Amino acid sequence: MTITTYTNRQWIYATQPMGRVGAEHYTLRETPIDDRLAAGEVLLGARYLSVDPYMRVQQHTRRTYDAPHPLGIVQQGGAVSQVLASSSAALKPGDWVLGYNGWQTYDKCHASQLQKLDPAAAPVTTALGILGMPGRTAWFGLMEAGRPRPGDTLVVSGAAGAVGSLVAQFGKRAGCRVIGIAGGPAKCAWLTGRLGLDGAIDYKSFSSTETLAAEVMRQSGGVDIYFDNVGGAVSDAVIPLINLRARIVVCGTISQYEGGIDAPELAPRVLQHLLFQRATAQGILARDFAHRMDELRAVVTPWVRSGEVFLDETVVDDFERLPHALNMLFEGVNTGKLLVKVA
Repeated sequence: MTITTYTNRQWIYATQPMGRVGAEHYTLRETPIDDRLAAGEVLLGARYLSVDPYMRVQQHTRRTYDAPHPLGIVQQGGAVSQVLASSSAALKPGDWVLGYNGWQTYDKCHASQLQKLDPAAAPVTTALGILGMPGRTAWFGLMEAGRPRPGDTLVVSGAAGAVGSLVAQFGKRAGCRVIGIAGGPAKCAWLTGRLGLDGAIDYKSFSSTETLAAEVMRQSGGVDIYFDNVGGAVSDAVIPLINLRARIVVCGTISQYEGGIDAPELAPRVLQHLLFQRATAQGILARDFAHRMDELRAVVTPWVRSGEVFLDETVVDDFERLPHALNMLFEGVNTGKLLVKVA
């Protein structure tokens, strides 16, 4: 039997960043990997790797919703791959799969750890986007924690990102008036143009919380649902504007992920606003709804096929730029879902 050996390239998480993450916090390692497989195993060739804000949350020392990402191992993350060799009856060479295989070009794992994808049903990259973790976060976060009603005013921070842009679209379909907050005039034009939102606010154009809050109030008239992906000064501006029985969905605090992971800035003094408006605030994580992906796919896949709901992709075509791609999330470079294509 002929054994085929490949050179596996891996980004190893080596040093915890205190502020901005960069290539200096990783080691690019090359190791051999071959197609000898145990029973039920498959050999994968990565095609698309996911880059997500939660990766910075994992690079912490204090308690959050996860233990810190261990040093000295492959940076973990979602991956869409093709099967190169298989000893499993469930998968054959050429099949497309989704797994949590991390930042590496090849991997061996048991077939039970993978989800087989159907390229005819939807583009395979949607498994990392609208039909994957970002879609799950947006759909269940809005529909179950936000509880949208026709006529509600929904304000979404980080509205040009993967989760935010889907929340905005789902909100429109639920009959909400949707205002998106993003960074820069180009993203705001994309929100009102491509997404068809009712308003957009460039938070970077305001020099104070007070002036930003005044613009949010001018465009919204008050907030029934605030879907928060950002935290920090943006939330300081929005939360005092909530209406009676408003719902605040706390999805992320990306403004705190660089340098504020272990010593976050003080949050706005929200308790009095929750009390006065008898509002609710709920944190949501994608993992809480992982067992309900069939519900999401049943509703959203037809919208994806028809083009009624979409998630634009920013694709970096260079495995060696993965640490740089992670930084793009905090530099406001990407629109929609950020992916790295493995050559």
